[in-house]
Amino acid sequence: MARVVVTQMVMQQKLTKFCHLRQQWRLFFSASSPQQQTEFFDPETCISSIKQCQTLQSLKTLHAFTLRSRFYHHHDLFLVTNLVSQYASLCSISHAFSLFSSVSDSCDLFLWNVMIRAFVDNRQFDRSLQLYAQMRELDINPDKFTFPFVLKACGYLRDIEFGVKVHKDVVDSGYWSDVFVGNSLIAMYGKCGRVDVCRQLFDEMPERNVVTWSSLTGAYAQNGGYEEGLLLFKRVMDEGIRPNRVVILNVMACVRKVSEADDVCRVVVDNGLDLDQSLQNAAMVMYARCGRMDMARRFFEGILNKDLVSWTSMIEAYAQADLPLEALEVYRQMILRRVLPDSVTFLGVIRACSSLASFQQARTVHGIIIHCFLGNQLALDTAVVDLYVKCGSLMYARKVFDRMKQKNVISWSTMISGYGMHGHGREALFLFDQMKALIKPDHITFVSVLSACSHAGLIDEGWECFNSMLRDFGVAPRPEHYACMVDMLGRAGKLNEAREFIERMPIRPDAGVWGSLLGACRIHSNVELAEMAAKALFDLDAENPGRYVILSNIYASSGKRIEADRIRALMKRRGVKKITGHTVIEIKNKVHTFVAGDRSQPQTELIYSELAKLMDRIRREGYTPDLNFALHDVEEETKEKMLYVHSEKLAIVFGLLNSGPGSAIRIKKNLRVCGDCHTATKFISKVTGREIVVRDAHRFHHFKDGTCSCGDYW
Repeated sequence: MARVVVTQMVMQQKLTKFCHLRQQWRLFFSASSPQQQTEFFDPETCISSIKQCQTLQSLKTLHAFTLRSRFYHHHDLFLVTNLVSQYASLCSISHAFSLFSSVSDSCDLFLWNVMIRAFVDNRQFDRSLQLYAQMRELDINPDKFTFPFVLKACGYLRDIEFGVKVHKDVVDSGYWSDVFVGNSLIAMYGKCGRVDVCRQLFDEMPERNVVTWSSLTGAYAQNGGYEEGLLLFKRVMDEGIRPNRVVILNVMACVRKVSEADDVCRVVVDNGLDLDQSLQNAAMVMYARCGRMDMARRFFEGILNKDLVSWTSMIEAYAQADLPLEALEVYRQMILRRVLPDSVTFLGVIRACSSLASFQQARTVHGIIIHCFLGNQLALDTAVVDLYVKCGSLMYARKVFDRMKQKNVISWSTMISGYGMHGHGREALFLFDQMKALIKPDHITFVSVLSACSHAGLIDEGWECFNSMLRDFGVAPRPEHYACMVDMLGRAGKLNEAREFIERMPIRPDAGVWGSLLGACRIHSNVELAEMAAKALFDLDAENPGRYVILSNIYASSGKRIEADRIRALMKRRGVKKITGHTVIEIKNKVHTFVAGDRSQPQTELIYSELAKLMDRIRREGYTPDLNFALHDVEEETKEKMLYVHSEKLAIVFGLLNSGPGSAIRIKKNLRVCGDCHTATKFISKVTGREIVVRDAHRFHHFKDGTCSCGDYW
C-alpha cells in the first residue's frame, strides 16, 4: 500500500512539473521580442522538456512549439537528435525517421547512430541494416557505438553475410579490440550458428568483462554446445569471476544432468541470486529437462507471487518432459487464477497438444488464440500449422498456412515437412518450388524436403534437391542432410549405394547417418551392413535402446537366435532398457492409453470380444499374421496371440466401439508402428469402412479402404 502511495506521489509530481513546463512554453511564445524568446527558451530547458515527454501527444505538442521558435532554426541538429530519440522511445518510429530524413546536415554520426538504434530498439532490423549500408555509401565512418546495434540486428536476422561485412568494417575501423564491440560480435556469430568464430574472437580479445563470458555461454547454449558451455562456466568459477544472471541462465540451458543442475543451483545460492524469479523459472525447466519433475514442481510451488513467466515455464517444463496432460492442467489453473496468457504461453500449450495428437484440443486452442488477438502472430500461426500436422489434419494445417499474412522460412518448412510426414512427397516438392520463388530455403527446409523424398521414394528428385543445396543456395550439407540421403537410398533398397555414399562423406558420419542405414537393413534384412552400422552406433549412441532392438530383431528374423540373444544380453549388461510401447486415443475429450495386452480399461471384456470378431473378419479377407513382429523365444501359437493384443489394435477397437459411425479414428503410437499392425489396420479400414489415422514416432499413416497413404513404403 505504501509503495502505491509513493508511486502516485511521484506521478503527481511529474504531472505538475509537465504542466509548469507547458505553461512556460505558452508564456515563451507570447513573448514580445525574439531576444526575450531566446533568453527564456534556452537549449537546456528545451532538451529537458523533450526527455520528460511521456506520451506521443505531449512530444508532438512540444515539437510543434519548437518549430515556431527562432531557437529551432539555429540549433536544429541538436534538437532533432533528441526529438528522434524520444519519438523512438515512444515507439513512433515513423515520426522519428521522418524527422531524421528532413535534416539537411545528414553527416552527423551521432544522429545516424540514434536512428540506427531506434530501428533496432523497435525490432525493425532490416531497416537498421539498410540505414547502415546507406551511411557507408555516404562515407560516414561508424564508431564503437554504431557497431553493437548493427551487429545485434544481424544476429536477430541470422544474416551472417551482412555480419561478416560489418566485422570487416570493425577491423578496418580499428575497433576490434573494444570489449563492447567484441561482445556484440560474439553474440552475432552465436545467433548465426558460428560457434567456432565466437570462440576464436573470445580467445583473441585483449580485454573481457562478464558480458563477454555471458555472450559465449549464450552462443554454446543456442547451438547445442552444452558440454563446452559447462566447461566455460567452470572456468568462470575457477578464475574467480562473479557470474551474473545472464551467465547462469545460459548455463542452465546447457545442463543435462541432475548433478550439473545441483552444482549450478549452489552457485546461485552462493552469489545471493536464489530470490531472482527469472532464475527460479529457468531452474524449473532445467530440472524438468533432467527428468526431475518433482524438483521442477518444488521450485514452482516455492514461488509465492507467480508471474506469467512462472506459469509459462511450468507449462513448458511439463511439455518438454512429455507430460502433456499435466501441462494442460497447469494452464487450466493459470486461467482460473485470471493470469492472462501470452504468445509464449500458447506455444507451450500447443506443444502439449501436439504431443497428445489431440485434434479436438487443437481446434479448441486454435479458437482461443484467434479470439485473443495475440502478438507474435507469425510464430503462433506457424505453431498452429505444426499442431494440425501432428494431429493428423493436413487440410486444417494448409488452411491456416494459406491464411497467414506473413510467412517466413520456418512457416514454409513446417508445411513442407507436414506433407512429407503424411506421405505426400509430390505436394511437398510442389510447395518447395513455390517457396524458392519467394524466399531462400535454409538447412531446415532441405531436411524437410529430403525427408519427404525419402518417404515417398522420390530418388531422382531427392538427388536434385541435395545437389542444389550448395550449388544454388549456398547451404552446406549437414549431418542430418546426409542422414536423409542414406535413408532415401536405403528405403529404396540401394544399400550398397548408401554405404558408398557414407564412405564418400566429407564429414564424419554421426548417429543419425548410421541409424538410417541400420533402419534400411531392417527393412531389407541385410545382416552384414546392419552389423557394420550397429558397431558404429554402439560407440556413438550407446544409450539408445532402439539400436539394440533393431539389430536383435534383424538377427532373429534371419534365424540367428544366438546372435540375437547376445545383443539382448549386451543391453542388459549396459543397463539399457527397452522403451515400452503404448498407444493413445482421444474419445470425447478424454485421452486413453493402451499397452500390449492391456486389461486396465473398464470395457476390457467388450474390447477383447470385439477384437476376436474383428481378427476373424480380416482373416477371411486375406490377412495373415506376420510372426516376425512377435517375441522370438515363444511358441508359434503364442506369438500369434501376442500379436493380436498389440496396443495399436486395442486402441483401434476401443475407437470403433466408442466413436460415431463413419468418423475417423486417430491414434498415436510412441514407437514405430508395428509391421503386423500396419498390415492388419489396412484390412480393418476395409472391412469397417472407417478411416484410421495412425501417428507413430516418425510419420503418419492414413488407412482407408484397405490401403495406406505411405504405399507400404515406410
